[in-house]
Amino acid sequence: MSENSGYRGLRAGATAVVNEAYSFACMRCGYGWEQSFEIEHHTDADGHDFVIYVSDGRVVPSPLNRPTCRNCDGHVVRILRPGRVASARKDRPGGPVPLP
Repeated sequence: MSENSGYRGLRAGATAVVNEAYSFACMRCGYGWEQSFEIEHHTDADGHDFVIYVSDGRVVPSPLNRPTCRNCDGHVVRILRPGRVASARKDRPGGPVPLP
């Protein structure tokens, strides 16, 4: 799920950048989607480590903290390994993505 791509200079002070992708499935409406993130690792002035999630060039909240459905704005969202939504769509073109 992770790939360490090393420092790419996205934001000043990043010591490393890791690429991660997740599949998401809304338990409320059944909508499924996939999203990739660049996770920048930083250290603050006091020496504490923190991360910044970036998707499509924008800083976004962590997808692991209260994810929101892109379809219904629900917060009962299941996080899956990458590729789950794409493979489900291949099996059921035009239909809702089945929940695992």
